Amino acid sequence: MTTITLKINERTKAGKAFLEMTQVLVNDSKGIEIIETNSKKIKVEESPYNPEFVKMILERYADMKSGKSKCITLDTNDIWGSLGLK
Repeated sequence: MTTITLKINERTKAGKAFLEMTQVLVNDSKGIEIIETNSKKIKVEESPYNPEFVKMILERYADMKSGKSKCITLDTNDIWGSLGLK
């Protein structure tokens, strides 16, 4: 048995193609096994954020994009003035 260690830049065309090809080979063959990966991608099910919080943020963002709500910019030197409360 042979073990090969590779460093792949998954942001390049070649890196993406190589990873896709490897995944197909691993899924279709019993002779090839991926032992370890160092990918820093966070899968959806491994998200550190509460799903309800994510849903709330996405809904607010959609409201802002559709014009139902608006985003205000505050001047940190004059917060009350920025809010029209001065």
